[in-house]
Amino acid sequence: MESLSINVLNGIAFGMILFLIASGLSVIYGFMGVLNLAHGVFYILGAYFGLIVRRHEGSFVLAALAGGLAVGLLGLVLERVFLSLLHKRINEQVLLTLGFVYIFSNIVRWVWGPYAKLIDPPAFASGTIPIGSASYPLYRLVIILMGLAVAAGLWLLNNKTRAGSILRAGMDDREMTVGLGVNYGLVATVVFVLGAFVGGFAGFIGLPIVAVHPGIVFDILLLSLIVIIVGGVGRIEGVLLGSMIIGLIDSLGRAYFPEFAYFTMYIAMIIILLVKPTGLLGRAL
Repeated sequence: MESLSINVLNGIAFGMILFLIASGLSVIYGFMGVLNLAHGVFYILGAYFGLIVRRHEGSFVLAALAGGLAVGLLGLVLERVFLSLLHKRINEQVLLTLGFVYIFSNIVRWVWGPYAKLIDPPAFASGTIPIGSASYPLYRLVIILMGLAVAAGLWLLNNKTRAGSILRAGMDDREMTVGLGVNYGLVATVVFVLGAFVGGFAGFIGLPIVAVHPGIVFDILLLSLIVIIVGGVGRIEGVLLGSMIIGLIDSLGRAYFPEFAYFTMYIAMIIILLVKPTGLLGRAL
């Protein structure tokens, strides 16, 4: 029973990291209609930028915020300089983001090397808590609470603010939103920057749990896509639900069915798509 509890908590913690990554990707795709293949790059860049700040300043929280802000600034440049020039040319935008993947992955490999990076949890969350006769890392519980806080903040932003109303309207009918006088270009930029920030933030806070290296880019992107497909595009609740499902399937699969662990999440995705093609809480776009 203790083993099951620990594996469930591991799945929830991993699911929260997936949520932080996939939420930004989902919002970008839902509003802009662009599948940002560079989102995995945002994740690893946030980790590496955060490492630089951590080594110089020593603050874990400051490093996480700095990693997110640096990636958000990069997202601003990429969106305004490149993506905005290809407005309504979705295929070209997707190919452009794929180009970003190879460019920045190779830059990371050149600057930081090909080796995996993993760090210790911050001092305030470095201990363990007892679960029966076993102990469980406190930092994983912090990740769970942090993920819930971000989910609540994004839900409030999306459902209780004027900005959220504009965002939802843009997801439902972009042309009508523009016709009502909304500055689509500005909103698209803000959405892209916010998605990049959250992705970069997730990259650093996940470092005590998930090692980062240049080759992980497509793994992160694939997991994010599975989460969005399972939960549904355009709803924070859907992304959170999809993240929890995939996180738990991954953790329990590795613990009890290691030879099939890699395939279990794909089987779950196929079953959900057969039952509900738009995802569990998704909407048709």
